[in-house]
Amino acid sequence: MDTNQYLEVFIDESKEHLQSCNENLLALEQNPHDLAIVNEIFRNAHTLKGMSATMGFEDLADLTHKMENVLDAIRNEKISVTPEILDVVFESVDHLEAMIDDIANGGDGKHDVSATVAKLKQIENGEPINGAEIDAEEVLANSAVSSAEALQYDEFELTVIQQSHEQDFNTYEIAVHLREDCLLKAARVFMVFDILEKIGDVIKSSPSVERLEEEQFDNDFFVAVVTKDSATDVQKKLLKVSEVEKITVTPIDYYAIVKKETAVTVAEEAPTQQVAQNSTLQASTKTAPKKETEKKPTHANSKTIRVNIERLDILMNLFEELVIDRGRLQSIATELNHSELNETVERMSRISGDLQNIILTMRMVPVETVFNRFPKMVRQLTRDLHKKVDLEIIGAETELDRTVIDELGDPLVHLIRNALDHGVESPEVRKAAGKPEEGKVVLRAYHSGNHVFIELEDDGAGINREKVLEKAISRGIVSPEVGSSMTDNQVNELILASGFSTADVISDISGRGVGLDVVKSTIESLGGNITIDSTEGRGSLFSIQLPLTLSIISVMLVEIEKEIYAIPLSSIIETSIIRNSDIMNAHNQKVIDFRGKVVPLVFLEEIFEVPREESKDNEFHSVVLVRKGEKMAGLVVDSFIGQQEIVLKSLGNYLTNVFAISGATILGNGKVALIVDCNSLIK
Repeated sequence: MDTNQYLEVFIDESKEHLQSCNENLLALEQNPHDLAIVNEIFRNAHTLKGMSATMGFEDLADLTHKMENVLDAIRNEKISVTPEILDVVFESVDHLEAMIDDIANGGDGKHDVSATVAKLKQIENGEPINGAEIDAEEVLANSAVSSAEALQYDEFELTVIQQSHEQDFNTYEIAVHLREDCLLKAARVFMVFDILEKIGDVIKSSPSVERLEEEQFDNDFFVAVVTKDSATDVQKKLLKVSEVEKITVTPIDYYAIVKKETAVTVAEEAPTQQVAQNSTLQASTKTAPKKETEKKPTHANSKTIRVNIERLDILMNLFEELVIDRGRLQSIATELNHSELNETVERMSRISGDLQNIILTMRMVPVETVFNRFPKMVRQLTRDLHKKVDLEIIGAETELDRTVIDELGDPLVHLIRNALDHGVESPEVRKAAGKPEEGKVVLRAYHSGNHVFIELEDDGAGINREKVLEKAISRGIVSPEVGSSMTDNQVNELILASGFSTADVISDISGRGVGLDVVKSTIESLGGNITIDSTEGRGSLFSIQLPLTLSIISVMLVEIEKEIYAIPLSSIIETSIIRNSDIMNAHNQKVIDFRGKVVPLVFLEEIFEVPREESKDNEFHSVVLVRKGEKMAGLVVDSFIGQQEIVLKSLGNYLTNVFAISGATILGNGKVALIVDCNSLIK
C-alpha cells in the first residue's frame, strides 16, 4: 500500500495527539489519582501507535508501545504516579516529537531512544528510577500482562480467534523471554516459530516478524497462536529451545478483548477540535470562543477541512495582484469621471474588501499553537532551577496571521526562560521578602484595533535600575550624565541593547539581557515593538505589539519632490503643518515642541538623498508624527497624498538591508512607492 498520500495527514494528526499527551500529562501531575486523564493519554498513545505501524514507522510504534505499557499499568492502579515517572513519560513524548519532526523533514523517523526505553522497562518492572522507589505491588509480575497489551488484534484476527473458540481449538498469547546474554536472537525466534507452526497456526506476533528477523527487539517478544495442544504442553516444547529463559502461556479471552477494543474505538471516534500546525491550517465554517467548561464539538456543529498552507499563500498572492489592479481601476475611474464606471469600481471595491477579510481570516491561527508548548517547558525549567512557578495563560484563542505566528515562538521562549531564571526568585528568597513561595508568570494575548498585544508578566525581583545603569555606563552604551536623566522605562529598555547583561553568573538557561537584542530585532522585523515596565521587588511586564497581518497594510502616502513614499498608519500619531519659526535647535538637532514634548525632526529628503531640481525654502513644512514605544519623531515631507491600503512586497535578495526601507508597493497608477521603516528612523 502506498502510504505517501497519507503522510501529511499522519504528521498533522500525530502532532495533535502528542500535544494532547503533553497537556494531559501536565494535568495528571496536578491530579495524580485522576484515572480519566490517564485513559485519555493512553487513547492518544494507542491511536498514535496504530497510525505509526500502519505507515511503516516501526521505531515510532515501538516506543509508543513501551510508553503505553507504563500508562496501562498506571490506569490499572499497579503503578502510582510520581514526578520521576512523569519525567520519563515526558522524555518519551519529546523523542516522539523529534521523530515526527524528522519524518516531516523527509527523514525515516529513527531516533536513539535506548536510554528512555530502558527507563520505561524499569518502571514497568517496578524497579527504582533515579533512586526513587516506584510504588507498585509486583508491577507486571509476569509477562502475561505485557503480552495482553503488546498484541492488538484487527477485525480479521478477532474473527479467527472467535471461530477457533467455536471449533474447540485453544488460542493462547505466549510471552517469550530470552536470556540477557542470548546470542543470535533471530535464530531463537526462528526455532520458536518452527515449533509453534508444527503444533498449530500463528495468528500474530509483536514485534512484527520482519523486526524479529532483524533482531529489532529487546529480550521479549509475544506470539498469538491457535492449537489443539494444552498450555502446559506448549510451554514444555518451547522451553526446550536453548537460551529461552521463560515462557508464559495465557489463554485468550475473546469476549474480554472485544469489549476492551470496542471501548477504545468508541473513545477514539469521539471527535476533537484541534488546531493544525506547521504545513496545514484548518479553514472552519464556524468559530466560537473556547471555554474550559464547553463540551468538545461534534461533527454535527463543526465542519472543517484541512487546507495546505501553500494553497492559501497562492490565494493571498493572487488577491494581492487584485488589490493592485483595484487601485489602478480606481485611478482610471477618477480620471475619466464616468458614472457607470465609478459605480462598478465602487461595487468591486466593496466585494474585494469582503473577500480580503475572508482570506485574511482563513490565514489566521490562534496563538495557542505557540503558547501550548510553554507549560511543559516551564515545568522542566522549574525542576532544573528548583523554583516553584505557576504559569497562567490568558487569551490563547487570540488569532494572528500565520506568517507572524511562525516567527513568534523563539522570542517568547527567550522571554519566558529569562523570567524564570532571573525574574522569579527562589522559594527561600521569596519567603524572606514576604512573598508566596510559588512565583506567578502570566502570558496573555488580546486584540486591540489592528494589533495583537502579547504580554509576559512576572511577580519576581524586577529590574534593578542602578545595576542596569552601572553596566550600561561601563559598556559605553550611555554616559553618566545621560544615565542620570533617564526615566525608569528608558533604563529598562537598555537591557534590549546588543550583548547587554546584568547576570552575575551566566547560566545555560538565560541571562537577562543576553539575546534580548535578538528578541527586539525579531519583533521589529514583524512590524511590532516591545516595551518593558518593571518595579524592583514587584516584577516586570514585557509587552509586545504586533500587526494582525503583514501582507496588506494601511499607509499614508506622502510625496518628496516627485517621489512617493508610504508610511504605515500603525506608526503614525497624527499629521501636522508647521512654520519655519516653530523649528528649534537642540544639541545640533532640529526639534519642535509637540504638546509640551520635544520631538526631533527627520528630513526624509536628506535620509533618502532625494535630488531637488531647485532648492526650496518654504515657510511651511508638512510633518508626519510617528511613534516607537515612548519615543517620537516628526518626518518632514513635501506634501500628503492620502491614506490607502497597499500590498507589501519585499525588495528581493538584491536589495537587502536598505536603511529605513521595509519594502515597496505598486500603486494604482503603476508607480512604485517605497515603504518607510519608522522604527529605524527613531533612535
